[in-house]
Amino acid sequence: MSTSSCTGGCLCGAIRYEGTGTPYNVSHCHCLDCRRANAAPMVTWVSFGIDDFHYIQGSPKEIHWAGRIRSFCPECGTPLTFLSSAQATEVDVTVCSLDNPEFLTPADHTWVEDRLPWVHVSDGLPAYPRERSSHTKP
Repeated sequence: MSTSSCTGGCLCGAIRYEGTGTPYNVSHCHCLDCRRANAAPMVTWVSFGIDDFHYIQGSPKEIHWAGRIRSFCPECGTPLTFLSSAQATEVDVTVCSLDNPEFLTPADHTWVEDRLPWVHVSDGLPAYPRERSSHTKP
């Protein structure tokens, strides 16, 4: 997806956001933290530069833990973002909170060593035991 603006928000509409510039690092994450925080077998993320992401309506609740910040809607609980001190220049956004997630194509799977045994990675995308060695920024 090459665009100048991506918008999205939570299920109830209390939170709206905008990511500008070109989104990058579209990836399925299978790590235990993401699975638990999102109550899902995996989470698909997309990255934006930290200065290219802004909330345009509402304020999310943030949970700070182990050098990471996860945000979600305080009204409906929709998971929204992930920030890590290890990648302080980017914000990861849950792809399915975007208004048009169908325009993004995942590039890989990360943390497959944590995947649930009944999740089969058979889509032909690269699969990394943990993190990929680098983040691909446009």
